[in-house]
Amino acid sequence: MSHKRSGLLPGLFIGLLAALVCAAGLGAAVLYQESLPEAVMSLGGGVPISLALSLLIALLVTLAMGAVRPRSLLLVPLAAVYAGGAVAAGQITGSSVLIGAGLRTPGERTPADLSDVSLPVFNQGLPYALRVYREPLAETWPAWLYIAVAALAALVLLTLRVLRVRRAQRAETPDQPEDSSGEPEYRAPFEPAQQPAPKPTTDLFTPRKPARD
Repeated sequence: MSHKRSGLLPGLFIGLLAALVCAAGLGAAVLYQESLPEAVMSLGGGVPISLALSLLIALLVTLAMGAVRPRSLLLVPLAAVYAGGAVAAGQITGSSVLIGAGLRTPGERTPADLSDVSLPVFNQGLPYALRVYREPLAETWPAWLYIAVAALAALVLLTLRVLRVRRAQRAETPDQPEDSSGEPEYRAPFEPAQQPAPKPTTDLFTPRKPARD
């Protein structure tokens, strides 16, 4: 089956683009999280809103990849990688800028400003942001939980989408009997399944055997 019919190459490109957009959006949400109302940020320690963002990222990645009507099952694990990677990239990007600008300290967190977003600030805070993923799981489980939720949700959603597309295409193109040459058998209207056996023809130029007395 060709890549065009399977949707593999378009799904790869569109999924990557959607993951990059979602990572940028989540990074911005991390930067400006202190601008949200206190009641929202204090609800469940911020875990519910972070889980909601992870599910939203999984949904957006799946919708983007599902828009090409994919049939290839190879896109299913890639959707999980894209969604989980988008969450991880957004977390790292936002945290790196906050740490590099000195806005994330143990005692106080200050809302970020647009002037804080720069490549030198990001590079300065990146090593410290990556430490989160090297700490014991008992301390960093929320970060891994958000990644896992996004990856699992994308995996399930795109699997359902691929299976639905396959069923729909099978219904649109039912199987047809084929002859030995690989071409479907053509039968005219009201034509019987088997042709009647041909009757022997009489050759006028062939002498007949004389009848015996």
